[in-house]
Amino acid sequence: MIGKFERDGNVFCGEITGNSVASTEGTYDLSELRVLSPTNPSKIICIGLNYFDHARELELEAPERPLLFLKPPSSVIGPKESIVYPASSAHVDYEGELAVIIGQRCRRVQDPEKVILGYTCFNDITARDLQVLDGQWTRSKSYDTFAPLGPYIATDLDSLHLSIVTRVNGRIKQDSNVSNLIFDVNYLIKFISHIMTLEAGDIIATGTPAGVGPLKPGDTVEVTIQHIGTLMNNVISQQDDSSLPCV
Repeated sequence: MIGKFERDGNVFCGEITGNSVASTEGTYDLSELRVLSPTNPSKIICIGLNYFDHARELELEAPERPLLFLKPPSSVIGPKESIVYPASSAHVDYEGELAVIIGQRCRRVQDPEKVILGYTCFNDITARDLQVLDGQWTRSKSYDTFAPLGPYIATDLDSLHLSIVTRVNGRIKQDSNVSNLIFDVNYLIKFISHIMTLEAGDIIATGTPAGVGPLKPGDTVEVTIQHIGTLMNNVISQQDDSSLPCV
C-alpha cells in the first residue's frame, strides 16, 4: 500500500505497513499524519452502467461498449474530507466504485498490467436531478468535492475478485463484487488508451454496482473494497462549507 500524507504542512508519499508509514521524510505512525487523496490526476475517466447487477436493477441491457464520461480533477477530495451538497441540487447520490490508478504515460496499450500503479476506492457523487434535467452528465458529476478518493493505493493485488460495499450512516446500501464488472479493468484500459493518452496518476473509475441511492447533509458515506480499505466522507450543505474560498 502507498499513500499521500501531510504532517506540519509538509506533503509526502509513503508506504504503509500496519500502522506505520515509511518515506524519505522518515517513519511515522499513521495517527501522526493527515491522509490525503493518493493521486492528483490530470483526468478522471468514469464508466457508466458497468455492473451486471446495476443493469438488472435498472432493467437495462448491458451496453455493447464502455460508456465513458469525465470528471474534472478539481472535484477530487481525500478521505475524511467533506462532500458539499450544492444548493442547486435536491437529489445527490453516492456511487461506490473501484478506481484504477495509471502508473505511467501511455497510449494504445496492449499489456494493461504494465501500466497499472494500483487500485483504490472511489465515490462518484452525482446530482441526479441535474443529470436528468440537463440530459447529459457534465454538470451533475463535476461539482467540487464530487470525487472522493482513497484512502491508499493497493499496488499488489493478486486478484480483482473483491467485495465492494457502500454504507450510509453504517447501513449497507451496496454489496457486490468487482468480478461482476461488464467490462473488466484490462478491457477498459485498452479501450480508453486507444481514445486518449493516459498520464501517470490518472484515474479510471470502473462503475458502480446495484444499490445507488441518495445522500443528505449530515450523512456519513463509506466505500469499502476488500484488500484496499475504506474511504469515508461526511456530507455538509453548501452554506455550512467554509473550506472552499470564494472569489
